[in-house]
Formats: sequence, C-alpha cells, structure tokens
Amino acid sequence: MRNFFKSINNTARAAKAKFNAVKSAVCRKIRSARAAAYRLAVRSNTMLAANRGENFVDSGIKILIAVVIGALLLGGLYALFGDTIMPTVTQKVKDMFNFKG
Repeated sequence: MRNFFKSINNTARAAKAKFNAVKSAVCRKIRSARAAAYRLAVRSNTMLAANRGENFVDSGIKILIAVVIGALLLGGLYALFGDTIMPTVTQKVKDMFNFKG
C-alpha cells in the first residue's frame, strides 16, 4: 500500500512539473507575442506621427524639372545634329562616292 501511495505521489509530482514546464513555455510565447505586438504598435505610431518625407507637390516639381531639362537637352542635340553635324557628314559621304582617283 505504501508503494501505491508513493507511486501516486510521484505521478502527481511529475504531472505538476510537466504542467509547470508547459505553462512556462506558453507564458514565454504569450510574452513574446505581446512584445512583438507592442513593438509593432510603437513602430506604426512613430511612422504615423512622423512629419518628414516628400510631399506630392515636391515629387511633381521634381518630375516636371526632369522632363523640362530632358526636353531642352533633346532639342539642343537635335538642333546640333540637324544644322552642324549632319550636313558635314552628308557632304563627306557625297565626296567619298564622287571620288575620281
């Protein structure tokens, strides 16, 4: 009979130890999830409260400036090739084909 009660006592202690181990693992996971949610909340609150960054008007002005500068460069190159470079190249090609050597 004594061994029976010892066996019950040992089984109860083992179950209690196992329950405490599972309980601590669950508590760790809950604490970890709570900490992750808190970090997410802090990060999102910081991002929403931040007043830095580009506005739509700034981006639009930058794009407009880039388009205007690109158009000016393209127009300048087109004028340069049309008036200065191409007639010279055309004349040199005609001279090469009219060679009577």
